[in-house]
Amino acid sequence: MDKIARKSFRAAALLSIAMFAAPLAAQSADSTLDRAVAAYATVRTARISFTQTIDNSLTGTKVTTDGELQQRRPSLFAVKFAEPSGDRIVSDGKWVWVYLPSTNPGQVIRAKLGADVGAPDFAAQFLEAPRKSYTVSGGSAASIDGSATHSVMLAPKSTESPFSKVTLWVNDGDALLRRVETVDQSGVTRLITVTKFAKNSAVDANAFVFKVPTGVKVFDGPAS
Repeated sequence: MDKIARKSFRAAALLSIAMFAAPLAAQSADSTLDRAVAAYATVRTARISFTQTIDNSLTGTKVTTDGELQQRRPSLFAVKFAEPSGDRIVSDGKWVWVYLPSTNPGQVIRAKLGADVGAPDFAAQFLEAPRKSYTVSGGSAASIDGSATHSVMLAPKSTESPFSKVTLWVNDGDALLRRVETVDQSGVTRLITVTKFAKNSAVDANAFVFKVPTGVKVFDGPAS
């Protein structure tokens, strides 16, 4: 192939990519989600740093927090917030404890794990048989803090879902979740961005133990 022919070939190849890049990206939602489901299935433990922004359009408030999540599947789960300091959510394998002294001082809510209340594994509800509960669409590319990702939109099939819309951003490299955005039925938007994901790493066993602080009352109720 001579120089002119090679240039013509490259031009044709680039033109083909330009013509088909958008349709291919739009059609990749299912494959992107399948990669995320497969990657999540290999997670036994996890240690995740994150930031979270909750935007409440009803009250006009926006709150940003950050913290660390530790997990040992299937039922041990702990979230410790650095800001607001002291807020915790813990699943010890028997009970889910929600302790948020920044907003509800002097009380902790607990719920027994079982058929109605599972461990508060945020990813599980989207990555364990997601098509039973959601219709899949999307697939656009995005860069998050320098990481290449593709987004997937999940539309709940049931009107009883707590969400009206869910968007997942899946890392192109390891297929782990990089960002999750949910919009609940009242319009509150929650955006969680993973800043560090240590898969199958050592976790702190004490993180999954919740001791009721002195003077704090325990109330039985839903973990959510």
